[in-house]
Amino acid sequence: MADQDVIDVLLAQHAEIERLFEQIIDAEGETRRHLFEELVRLLSVHETAEEELVHPLSRGEMPSGDEVIDARLAEEREAKQMLVDLCERGTDDPEFPIRFGALREAVLTHAKREERYEFPYLHARVAPKTRARLASALVAAQKVAPTRPHPGLESATANVLVGAPLAIADRIRDAIRAAVREGGD
Repeated sequence: MADQDVIDVLLAQHAEIERLFEQIIDAEGETRRHLFEELVRLLSVHETAEEELVHPLSRGEMPSGDEVIDARLAEEREAKQMLVDLCERGTDDPEFPIRFGALREAVLTHAKREERYEFPYLHARVAPKTRARLASALVAAQKVAPTRPHPGLESATANVLVGAPLAIADRIRDAIRAAVREGGD
């Protein structure tokens, strides 16, 4: 972690998200469900940490920061809503492939916009030591972030105030689901 900065961590997660999307497209049955759950968790903790730490910093470092970050937050809200819909339907739903394709397009477009419009300003205007400390903070925030999408909680304040109880509830739900699955084997 010492030689990585927050941009490195986020780019690596973007690559992992893209890899999971590709794997899910080709998967079926239990494998698809498992990979999709992994994607849901990664997207949820990734976006929460960005909303808490990265976007507020970018807002102040970029020209037209409010406009750019508001657009990214709107994209995140839309993706979370799509993700909730897919979670409710399940991976065996006949519409899953079409809706999943739309989610994939929305998320990957969002990531490319962050990489093009937000990350270069962070790299140019935030000191390397600060970016390294932010990487550590990002990883720590992800360890306690909600593991499910919660549309409407895209601000840093909302995530701090409501995120902890949601994270606890999500992690309890995750543990119960895992125990039920393991008990059924």
